[in-house]
Amino acid sequence: MKAILQRVKFAKVEVGGVTVGEIGQGFLVLLGVAKEDDKKEAEVLSNKIAGLRVFTDENDKMNLSLDDIGGEVLVISNFTLCADCSHGRRPSFIAAARPEQAEPLYEYFCQRLRDAGVKKVAQGIFGADMAVSLLNDGPVTIDINSKDLKR
Repeated sequence: MKAILQRVKFAKVEVGGVTVGEIGQGFLVLLGVAKEDDKKEAEVLSNKIAGLRVFTDENDKMNLSLDDIGGEVLVISNFTLCADCSHGRRPSFIAAARPEQAEPLYEYFCQRLRDAGVKKVAQGIFGADMAVSLLNDGPVTIDINSKDLKR
């Protein structure tokens, strides 16, 4: 499971011109689910993100977590994070999980963030064509792969 995490001042997602999810200060998470992912991957990744200390403290050091600032999270499903660009010019998405596997893991990941105490977890619509808007804070953008995390 792979996440691209952006620290934001605010973010929202629209489907068909209608806002379906929005947050204030916190994280925008683009989440890719691969074929070999399972609930354990979602647990490890959600725990890491919920506790990640990348918000600035009174000394302008990245030392605060979502909980410390009352931050929120917007999670967007994004199978293209599983792209393989190693051959040719057209990415292969064969490593991405099929929707019937990916959607339950996406929902489980979001629920795990809530269980970890994130005060608001907003979501896009799985599989929809979405328009995402954000004001990046920093910018701070972090690439996290669950396979690289200690269990």
